[in-house]
Amino acid sequence: MSAAKVKMREKKMRNQPASVQYPSSSSNVESSTQNGADAPGTGKNADPLKGGLSEVHPSTERQKKTPHQSGWVRGHHKDGGGYTKEMPKYVTAGAFARARAAEVSAMLKAVRKTTSSSRVFEALPKHMRRRAMSHNTKRLPHRLREVANRMREKGLQAGSKKKKEQAKSKSRKARRRHGNLLLEFNRRQRKNIWLETHIWHAKRFHMVKKWGYCLGDRPTYKCYRACYRAMSSHCLLQDLSYYCCIELQGDEDKLLAALSQLTSKEAGPTFAAALCLSGRRQGSVMVYRAGRYPSQPLGPVTFLWRPRTQGSVHRQLWIWAHPTLKQDLLPELQTVCQCCEAVLPPAAPVEVNPTLEAENTPEAKPVPGTKRKRSRKDATGPPAKKILGDGTRLPSTPVSWRSSSNGIVINDLTMEIVRYRLIGPQSHSVLVDTLEAATGCDEVPKSQTCSLWWPQHCSDEAKMTLHQQQADIFNILKGIYSTAELPSGTVLGLTVDDPRLTLPRKRVKALPCVKQAQEVDEEKRRKLMLEGVPEPCCQSFIWEQSVRDNVTDNKISEQELNRMRSEVLVPGSRLSPTPLQGRVPILLVEQPGKQVGHEMSSWGAGWDLLLPKGWGMAFWIPLVYRGVRIGGLNMSLKHSQNKAAPHFPRDYPDCPAGMRFQEEQEAELLNKFKRHPPAKRTNYIKHGCVAPFRCPWQQLAEEWEIIVQEGGSQTRTTAQADAVTEERTSQQAISITKPPSRFTVLRNRKALKLLSAWCRPTTSKGQRPCRVGELPPISCEAVTSFLSAHAMSLVWVHVSLPSKGKPEYHAMLCVPTPDDLKALGNRQGTGGPQEPPHRDHFKSRIKRRKKDPKKAATPSVTPDKPDGKKADLIFASDLDTNASKDPKSFSESSSDLVLGLWPDPLPSVASHCSRVTVGWVTQGDFSMSAGCGEALGFVSVAGLLNTLLNQTSEHKGKLLLRNPTSLHYRFAKINIEV
Repeated sequence: MSAAKVKMREKKMRNQPASVQYPSSSSNVESSTQNGADAPGTGKNADPLKGGLSEVHPSTERQKKTPHQSGWVRGHHKDGGGYTKEMPKYVTAGAFARARAAEVSAMLKAVRKTTSSSRVFEALPKHMRRRAMSHNTKRLPHRLREVANRMREKGLQAGSKKKKEQAKSKSRKARRRHGNLLLEFNRRQRKNIWLETHIWHAKRFHMVKKWGYCLGDRPTYKCYRACYRAMSSHCLLQDLSYYCCIELQGDEDKLLAALSQLTSKEAGPTFAAALCLSGRRQGSVMVYRAGRYPSQPLGPVTFLWRPRTQGSVHRQLWIWAHPTLKQDLLPELQTVCQCCEAVLPPAAPVEVNPTLEAENTPEAKPVPGTKRKRSRKDATGPPAKKILGDGTRLPSTPVSWRSSSNGIVINDLTMEIVRYRLIGPQSHSVLVDTLEAATGCDEVPKSQTCSLWWPQHCSDEAKMTLHQQQADIFNILKGIYSTAELPSGTVLGLTVDDPRLTLPRKRVKALPCVKQAQEVDEEKRRKLMLEGVPEPCCQSFIWEQSVRDNVTDNKISEQELNRMRSEVLVPGSRLSPTPLQGRVPILLVEQPGKQVGHEMSSWGAGWDLLLPKGWGMAFWIPLVYRGVRIGGLNMSLKHSQNKAAPHFPRDYPDCPAGMRFQEEQEAELLNKFKRHPPAKRTNYIKHGCVAPFRCPWQQLAEEWEIIVQEGGSQTRTTAQADAVTEERTSQQAISITKPPSRFTVLRNRKALKLLSAWCRPTTSKGQRPCRVGELPPISCEAVTSFLSAHAMSLVWVHVSLPSKGKPEYHAMLCVPTPDDLKALGNRQGTGGPQEPPHRDHFKSRIKRRKKDPKKAATPSVTPDKPDGKKADLIFASDLDTNASKDPKSFSESSSDLVLGLWPDPLPSVASHCSRVTVGWVTQGDFSMSAGCGEALGFVSVAGLLNTLLNQTSEHKGKLLLRNPTSLHYRFAKINIEV
């Protein structure tokens, strides 16, 4: 009998009385006897001549039994086996009655017995049960009421001890009141902060919790192609208010001296760039730890200087960083600026309400079981929607630090400024249609004091003159065809009216007006396109903290605005005069588009709109009503991919934030992989994919460094690379070496230009070559000199597939063999070679562990038998010999095995497959702009130079790309675009 059948029989017999037994094939006669029946020939007066069994020999009876009659089976037995074929001849009345009486008493005992999980009314027949019996004992029969009442009282006593009686929940009408809604929203933001547009996004987007914020990832409706068309031809809107702003104040020389420790001129312009230092341009720079260039990068930041004030050396700088970068950048800034003294904000006086004190006395405590309702005495208004802190710091953390030695002050302005990004060639048309320069106000009498900032501003003639100049430049934008025509990073300060005053009645699409474009002075438009915005016009009052607070505190509510609209004589017309509270200082920053390569130049350019906090939705709805598309985090990634730009933190593997992102992504992909049943998972071991969920960059750089050191710049074949890797593995197993140096991403501009020239950069489809200039050609001496400084480096590459194929995440970039390139030359339409299937050496261990864990932990394990096929190849690095030598380590590793995945430590990543690996893909998809598959990733500098030396000029920069779930290689062209 199988184990499953035994368990099933035990489960069936568990609740049966002792007198009831189910017959089995070996004891059919005995079971019928125990139930009160006499077997044929075994009664008290049985006659052997009338069919009795007394003369039957036992051996003859055993011979008549069929093999399938042994054991108990579910349901009816085959061919009637296991049951008596004849009725008993005689029945003993006494024994039969005793057996039935035992069954009846057992049944009554089981029915009357009540356990902790059963109720009294369950003892009744089903036709007498009623739902009301559970709470109304009078509906039970009289004989059961007393027991039911005792059980009810016992349950009430136990419930009162465990938990107190809770107050009744509020009705939906009470929960939807404005004050209660704000309290609920503030409670839900304790762990993940909401942006000002959160509720709007939550109704239309899939929300994700990242970096301490709750952000929109992708829309709930299909709009991928529509968003791409918006970025290419109209406008896409994104909310980037989760980016962190750090403000630095101090003398210009001291600020530049401190910030120079975090950057290097070899990687590009720094904080001291002339155009950026004047405040006319926004700059971007790669930040490193102080004095650690190029080994310890932190990440990219954008910065903006406030224009100089005449006769003052005091400067103000804003640094915008990603939330994951802030935790590494802020301590570094405090170190280089020597700002260790925290400045605590002044404590606000706490006003005590006597009515609240009277209500908080013990006599005024609410009675449990009653509705919680606020009294009319303290109903002064709804609670303020005040959020302390942001997603990257605790509410009690200080936000300002001062240096006693150099006078530099650092302020954390995160969540103090709202930042929207408009992407697309018609972004300026959307802004011109949505925003209007602020109108002047009548002079306020001197006797009347005004707390608003705009009337005081209008009293200064110089400030109003500057405001008129800024408004004239803003009107010139109407004559510009595309946003990309302006210089990159152009900054324009402006004060605008409340955009809610000009909100259209229905949604329209903002397009450039030909008539307005003709009215713009051609000379002014050309000057703006060539020189940009003058330095005085880059000034904005959003830089001042007092003005930002004044604008936020005096914002007109939607209720008041609707009341003012209802009083207008002509419905739908604009309010006149404009309310004094409806002037908002803003800052417009031009975002450059694609800056590398020769195709789609300036694609993805747009504008960034900076606002004071509290005005997010007041500007968001008017922008949406101008026909823009809304994008989330997913569209930010696609925007970077089409621009061929690295996306932070995904494409920064040498930064702390990039390492944390890779670990989180690996855990997420691994959990998703384990959720699938084993039969539906991809066996990455058979596909020759060592690390499908992460990219081991450090191991790749180390292996290629050893390969180049062993063989120099000579021609290396796959077999030689395997031998070098095997030798390296054996040396590491025998001796303990020093910890290797960390890999870095190559960001030196001169070195990148040289690599780009050696790769002979072309367009994505290889149509026209680029002029190289006076750069040394590739040679063994040049490569050796280059690798002496950048042997452990990776380089950012742009990969394009000339034929079919869609690159995926973590796709492998491999070196083609001479035969592959020869086949490519003979047949231009060839798809590429095939990778031979690998053998899974861990599959048998996993099966053995499931059957018997003790045997699976034994060290004597033999690998799977080879199939004898040519396709099943065994590479030198496929087997982990260390695990089989040590039983303890083997048992630990076998317990962590996952079917289809290589366990740690990984084998050789460079020579694991038939084609040598030089890098991986971090972004990949079908490109709608190029019409083919495109990808972005990193390759080893040593592996790339070793490959370029062995390739002819016809096939320079040709590599093979293979997805983790495929065995098919496809030819690809790599470009290093600078």
